[in-house]
Amino acid sequence: MKKPRLSSPFWLLAPLALWLLVMSAHGSEMLIDPELRQRLSVAMAEEGGFVDRFEAEVWLADMSHRLRHRIVDEQERLELLRLVHAEARRADLSPELVLAVIQVESNFDRFAISVVGARGLMQIMPFWLKELGRPDDNLFDVHTNLRFGTTILRYYLDMEKGHESRALARYNGSLGSNRYPTLVFNALRERWHQ
Repeated sequence: MKKPRLSSPFWLLAPLALWLLVMSAHGSEMLIDPELRQRLSVAMAEEGGFVDRFEAEVWLADMSHRLRHRIVDEQERLELLRLVHAEARRADLSPELVLAVIQVESNFDRFAISVVGARGLMQIMPFWLKELGRPDDNLFDVHTNLRFGTTILRYYLDMEKGHESRALARYNGSLGSNRYPTLVFNALRERWHQ
């Protein structure tokens, strides 16, 4: 039996479909939201961190134990956790939610690249570097990646008036689907929730 052949107009439209997919992934709408651009610009100049030393020690010990199977080197693991905590707090996010997003997005592979070109732990689209006039920044740099990712997630939470499921779907570029938010909530509940 012969396989059916796709008509040639499909093949002409395939590159366009791929381009639209790339442009819609991870909140990368074709028109850049000026408010999000401004937030990212401001965020790239801010600092943050733990306020209470006891809280830091308890949280770092707990989360380090949970992360030890994904990042074996203790020094690397603790540095990542410090940065996650600082960036999450700076953006007024739960550090555990950020860890769940990272687990789903890259499984803690700081050099991850998605099929649409998103990079690093929180899978940030490279167009943001050009958009902000920061072409020399490196999205595989943990601090840079977390700063972009937490700022974008905070923006979507504000946009969705605190509705986490919709904000997560926007972050993933899948608004209207519950698949991605469900994955993040499952990771949060099963591994990161305190």
